[in-house]
Amino acid sequence: MKLRLKLFLLALGLIGLAVLIAYGYSSSEAERLAKARIESDLIVRLRLIAHQLEERDLGAFESIDWDPVADALGQAAQGRVTIISARGRVLGDSMVKSAELARLDDHRSRPEVHDALAGEIGRADRHSETAKRWMFYIASPLRFHGQVVGVVRLSLPTTIIDEALDALRRVLVVAAMLALAVSLVVAVAFVQVLSSRLTGLTLAAKRMAGGDLKVRARLPGAGELSQLGDALDQLARNLSSTLGDLRQERDRIAGILSSMEEGVLFLDEAGKVALVNPALRKMLLLSGDPVGRSLLEVVRHAELKEMVDAAFEGELDDDEEDLGGAIQGEIRIGGLLPRQLLVRIQRLEGVAVGVVGVFMDVTENRRLENLRREFVANVSHELRTPVTSILSAAETLGGDAELPPDMAKRFIDIVARNASRLHALVEDLLDLSRIESRQFSLTLGPLEPGQVMQHIVSLFEDRASRRNVRLELAFPGNLTFVRADRRALEHVLSNLVDNGVKYAGVGKCVVLAARQDGDGVEFSVADDGAGIEPKHLPRLFERFYRVDAGRSRDVGGTGLGLAIVKHLVESMQGAVRVQSEVGRGTTFFVRLPAIQR
Repeated sequence: MKLRLKLFLLALGLIGLAVLIAYGYSSSEAERLAKARIESDLIVRLRLIAHQLEERDLGAFESIDWDPVADALGQAAQGRVTIISARGRVLGDSMVKSAELARLDDHRSRPEVHDALAGEIGRADRHSETAKRWMFYIASPLRFHGQVVGVVRLSLPTTIIDEALDALRRVLVVAAMLALAVSLVVAVAFVQVLSSRLTGLTLAAKRMAGGDLKVRARLPGAGELSQLGDALDQLARNLSSTLGDLRQERDRIAGILSSMEEGVLFLDEAGKVALVNPALRKMLLLSGDPVGRSLLEVVRHAELKEMVDAAFEGELDDDEEDLGGAIQGEIRIGGLLPRQLLVRIQRLEGVAVGVVGVFMDVTENRRLENLRREFVANVSHELRTPVTSILSAAETLGGDAELPPDMAKRFIDIVARNASRLHALVEDLLDLSRIESRQFSLTLGPLEPGQVMQHIVSLFEDRASRRNVRLELAFPGNLTFVRADRRALEHVLSNLVDNGVKYAGVGKCVVLAARQDGDGVEFSVADDGAGIEPKHLPRLFERFYRVDAGRSRDVGGTGLGLAIVKHLVESMQGAVRVQSEVGRGTTFFVRLPAIQR
């Protein structure tokens, strides 16, 4: 048998098999989708009907004349509508006259009605004794005050579904036949072209195996398949070894560069970008393809350009010679994402001539170093004053044994007051450390805001009264529960109310309030005191930041309270903010997610 005929029969068999498989799969899938679509359409209609019925007063369900309602709904829904009580009695049917309803059977045994009475959407298809044909049924529960009082059912003859599926199958058959015809024409043309070129391809493959990769195909000849196979195998063996080694090496290098957290930049001898790994693209926010462009086209940074030029020219100082000829330094990248980068650049010699640069993002390290320095400085400053006061008082008490009792008591009070201040500062530092290191365990759950707020007010009523500050509580009675940790929420509100009582001033008012805010609850602590200048508001939740340092120390503040509030609120998936106007008071807002009761 000739090759052309073999190829044609093979193509014909494969095309026929593919068309049969495609038709079988598409037919079954189309049937499934069509049934699902029809069922979905019926469910939508049924839910609309159920919604209309549930808008009525269903308290006396069985005493209502439902048959006219079923007739009207059946005509609107273009199907049979049946209304059934929870006891299985048919109260209305769009295909049954009112006088015949009493003769109908108890419908509780129907599968779809049984499922609907259980609170679910029921489905079934069977032969209807009333309609004398096969029907498809969908049933939905009717609820009154959460209780299932009845069932509404919508049904259609299955012949409608069968007719739609038959029409769909006819379309699929026509499409399959057209596809088969087109495929046969294409197959014949393909076989003709392939057969006429096989001999030339065989000769070309032999020459390729000998190393002549510029060869082109010739006219076909006899026995071409075996010759072509041998030639292509030889060609594959010759090329696959070399190409495989090259591909493996390329993939290994690409994988290493892609997985590195450090950025890598390679410039060729002409100073053009030859390689940039993904990490460096992210650091420098590079867009497009930088390969082939100069460094200044890719990154406009004078310091980096100077380092690269120095590496190309080999200008090294003593420190750089100690680094093995590499130039190292830090640069700052501005823009949308500012970065501090440690850069190490070195010239390469040999086969790969050029300059390679390694970039390490040290932004977070530098930020943490600054935070550490600021923290140590702030703690030292905060500790210095009470420690100095305690030492001075202790030296006075120890150096003068004949101090009057009232003066000795005053120095003892100084020691006690500053010791308490040190204790409060240490406790706040420990709390803040535990919260930031996630060792402060929270148990999040439903919590009634009103109880917590009333408890907080009761704790501070006496203190507010002593300072001649009016403390008020305001929240609606239907306030939803919040998802929070009780201890953490009490700590947050206590801190804010304590600040309000401390700083509001004599004769002022502090209001602890709460309100519903969408899917959350917003607490607020407002006072009508002196207020805070706008320049202080962005830094108010920083550690040790004080609007009035002298006044804060006088009233016993540690400067950590609002920082703890911020961390605790964010640990409960909430948010805290502040509004203030000089001369009109300050309001702190805490928003936490709500839980529906």
